[in-house]
Amino acid sequence: MKLHVLIGLLMIGWSLTASAQESYLKPQTSDLKLQTYNHFFLEAICQREKGNHDAAFDLLKHCIEIDSTAAEAYFFIAQYYGSLRQEDRMLDYLERAYRLNPDNSTYTETLAQAYTNVRQYDKAISVFESLFEREGDRDDVLAMLYELYMRSEMPDKAVNALERLEALDGKTERLTVAKSELYMELGNSKAAIAEIKSLADEYPNDLNYQVMYGDALLRNDQKRQALAVYQHVLAEEPDNVQAQLSLVSYYAAEGDTQKADEMTERLLLNEDVPPDTRTEIMRREVMNDLQNGGDSTRTLALFHKILSMPEPDVDMALMCATYMKLREMPKDSVNSMFARALQIAPDNAYARLQLVAAAWEDDRLNDVVELCKAARQYNPDDMAFYYYQGFAYYRQDDMDNALDAFQNGVSVITTESNPDLASDFYEMMGELLYRKGQVREAFAAYDSCLVWKEDKISCLNNYAYYLSELDEQLERAEQMSFRTIKAEPQNATYLDTFAWILFKQGRYAEAKIYMDQTLQNDPEASAVVLEHAGDIYAKCGEMGQALDYWQQALSKASDESEIKGERKQLLMKKIKLKKYIR
Repeated sequence: MKLHVLIGLLMIGWSLTASAQESYLKPQTSDLKLQTYNHFFLEAICQREKGNHDAAFDLLKHCIEIDSTAAEAYFFIAQYYGSLRQEDRMLDYLERAYRLNPDNSTYTETLAQAYTNVRQYDKAISVFESLFEREGDRDDVLAMLYELYMRSEMPDKAVNALERLEALDGKTERLTVAKSELYMELGNSKAAIAEIKSLADEYPNDLNYQVMYGDALLRNDQKRQALAVYQHVLAEEPDNVQAQLSLVSYYAAEGDTQKADEMTERLLLNEDVPPDTRTEIMRREVMNDLQNGGDSTRTLALFHKILSMPEPDVDMALMCATYMKLREMPKDSVNSMFARALQIAPDNAYARLQLVAAAWEDDRLNDVVELCKAARQYNPDDMAFYYYQGFAYYRQDDMDNALDAFQNGVSVITTESNPDLASDFYEMMGELLYRKGQVREAFAAYDSCLVWKEDKISCLNNYAYYLSELDEQLERAEQMSFRTIKAEPQNATYLDTFAWILFKQGRYAEAKIYMDQTLQNDPEASAVVLEHAGDIYAKCGEMGQALDYWQQALSKASDESEIKGERKQLLMKKIKLKKYIR
């Protein structure tokens, strides 16, 4: 048996010292059998500590052959079966260790957790209960029993576990609320309310416990008594946020919408209310509005009042903008709210990206550039802003600034960056550098792009085409181009590139096949593609068709920028001489 996995306990990491190892040994005796057992067991543990798990496993098995009552040997072998995911054998050996030494806490806990892991909750409960019976001060065991009783849908037993926890640790809010909820599940509303009341009685100076008591009454439809509790709390502490929140729920339960709204607004505009509480209250208002077709005028008015308070919270502005989008309000209004969010927190990347995206959609390229410039001050490591800025410059034919933006973006790429985005940056750098005549730098950028994303089809196509134009690395160019047509067999651009590379290699008949496919998939072929077609047909000896393609290319050349200057003169010369000219 080969064991190449680092072994650990199911619940506890073990690293045995010499003294700990010795504690597993049988008492010293003159009995030869026991001396032999101790020798082999100690050697097994030593091999285990060295990481020699094959040897350790075999030695432990031999220990059991010597003494079948050796609980510790079964326990350690169980771990190996666990690492091999042989759950049945693992449980069998843990059960044997437990039966042989039921008072060992480690064996007991490990077996109980193993039962839990395989969802044998009844067995896990039995073992944990036996452990707690022996060690009655273990609140961690009671917490595990509570979880197991909950998973087993035994709320009455879960309550008992909580009561025992309470006896150990004392009454706490967490335990009391959990017990109350369980009593509600059991249909015992009287006991549920009594639990919360006992907490409020025990800590009479904690008004929030009084509010919790009122909430328990309200949940059980004892509205008058609940109102009396809330009024008592507010008499003691008029700005108590929890009591005011509960009053909102009370008025809503009574159907008094006006008072509920008044109390909500009072809370939202209270400067003493923590920002996260205010946000949660407003989120509840927004959800109610959206789900029940509420009054958007009132909701917007609340947002504007909140945002007019001293030190407004950016999350509130973002929530308002999102609400407006969901309500399909005018784009200008939504963008104004995102701008307000950015005014509150200039470093908020989300708000700025929303504005950038809106400007991009409206083709406001100057706004995209300016927003991204500012973002580079507040969010210098966010690649998205360099990306948008670079493309905005690119669409404005400002190649120098576009290249600068992409190069700056590349400078913030890390090993954790998004591969798709990183590859896009390098691809655009390659395109821009090639256009500027910096061919080697362009190819280096393309290589970097393919390191980040080796199947970047657009990069493979451009890189392959530019190599063919320079008559360089044509075999590599062919391999890259073939990957593009394999990925998109009807893409005319990729087919043209592949046909042109074959042409450059002198494989004219093959080039003609792919050029025909190019033209079939692109009825409106560009002047460059048509010139390629003419060159390929000329080399295949079909000069009539070649002339036709060249003439089509020339007629389109006046409307396109790809064929001009010396290249246009060369095209005219081919037509005049009726021959291919390199």
